[in-house]
Amino acid sequence: MRNYTFLILFAIFAAGCSQRLVDFTVVSTKNVDWSRAQSFTRAKSRAEGKDTAHIIIFIPTGIPNMKEAIDRAIESVPGAVALVDGVLYNKTFYIPLIYGQNSYVIEGTPLIDPELTKAEFESSYMIARLDNRGSLADFRYVTQQEYGIVREKLLPQVE
Repeated sequence: MRNYTFLILFAIFAAGCSQRLVDFTVVSTKNVDWSRAQSFTRAKSRAEGKDTAHIIIFIPTGIPNMKEAIDRAIESVPGAVALVDGVLYNKTFYIPLIYGQNSYVIEGTPLIDPELTKAEFESSYMIARLDNRGSLADFRYVTQQEYGIVREKLLPQVE
């Protein structure tokens, strides 16, 4: 009986909440040259950005920043200048007098300016790293030599 009482009290005092703040058509924190909008393309997959502030005991360590969440989502895709057809959430989790989190989470389809990808990346070699969920964790263009080094480390030599 004592274990059930603890679980019931824990469920009552541990609070979590997700609030949908806004659905948007287009959002960006970058300077976008809209005169070239016809050449922009949509990415094939959605991007997510998150900014979190922690609460330790009852002391907040900061305030989450919506702009940071948007920047992280846009910057996760090379050449992206905005997000389209997305959602912004405020997510909160708190266990009183122990730990909590307050976050802004944004999801959307990146809008890519092909001119930025051409100017920024001249190499045709790229390396991508996926996280445990299969989402893109890191993406970058590298020289042919760097690509060869990484390839040799990951692929065993066939004799």
